[in-house]
Amino acid sequence: MNKRISRQFPLHLMLLPAIVFAVVFSYVPMVGIVIAFQNFIPAKGLFGSEWVGFDNFRFAFSLPDFSVVLGNTIYIAVMKIIAGQAVPILVALLLNELRLQFLKRSYQTLIYLPHFLSWVILGGILTDILSYNGIVNRFIELFGGKPISFLLSNDWFPSVLVASDVWKEYGFGTIVYLAAITNVDPSLYEAAVIDGAGRWKQMWHVTLPGMRPIIVLLATLSMGNVLNAGFDQVFNLYNPAVYESGDIIDTFVYRMGMIDFQYGLATAIGMFKSVVALLLISISYWTAYKLANYRIF
Repeated sequence: MNKRISRQFPLHLMLLPAIVFAVVFSYVPMVGIVIAFQNFIPAKGLFGSEWVGFDNFRFAFSLPDFSVVLGNTIYIAVMKIIAGQAVPILVALLLNELRLQFLKRSYQTLIYLPHFLSWVILGGILTDILSYNGIVNRFIELFGGKPISFLLSNDWFPSVLVASDVWKEYGFGTIVYLAAITNVDPSLYEAAVIDGAGRWKQMWHVTLPGMRPIIVLLATLSMGNVLNAGFDQVFNLYNPAVYESGDIIDTFVYRMGMIDFQYGLATAIGMFKSVVALLLISISYWTAYKLANYRIF
């Protein structure tokens, strides 16, 4: 026992900085949750502000904007989850059929690059591209159409969010699914060829079923993101004209806390989101364990 402890001690020592980092930046700030139950005034601090119980929660749920914000968050997040699963699967299947390895690696690199760009950079790029005089509207006018205010229209803005998020992240998902394809038993393809199956039937009856465990796993784990519609992206693209369709919980909390200085209300809404997200993540991990035999602990 002592030998095992002494042998593993350097490993525990290496974990110490990460543990300290998590405690300082993740657990200590949880003390601030008490603000959700206070009429918080910074000058009075956490222990001097008036205790109001669940008044902030009741007020938040009674706001007419809250139901709109909650609906926007769920709609945008669910659309991102669906598109973010479907597009990488399709692209992975197509790339797997390429026989020229140079082209395959080149495409993988090109579609993966946007993943490393921040939304501050991409927000500026998309604002220029999708502006009224941007290149997209120039093409629309070239074919006889009328310019569209993509970032000022409540009809178009959610679609812009979903499409740009997929464009940024589908390269990462594609690599995950390509890795899953490499685990498919090559003998299955040989058997399919002997049975007369062409490339399309091999893809449909061999490749796709071989990817099914990873597809199920990632789909179930994504349930925890139902209330996470992407603060960075929305914050860098939205404006007051599209609050009706683009305002999400995170941006609503930001405005309540950092602009309107309603700290108690903002913390209450953030805590509501965190509690729901915790439940969804717990359900998603339980579902992943039941359907894909995936477990963390």
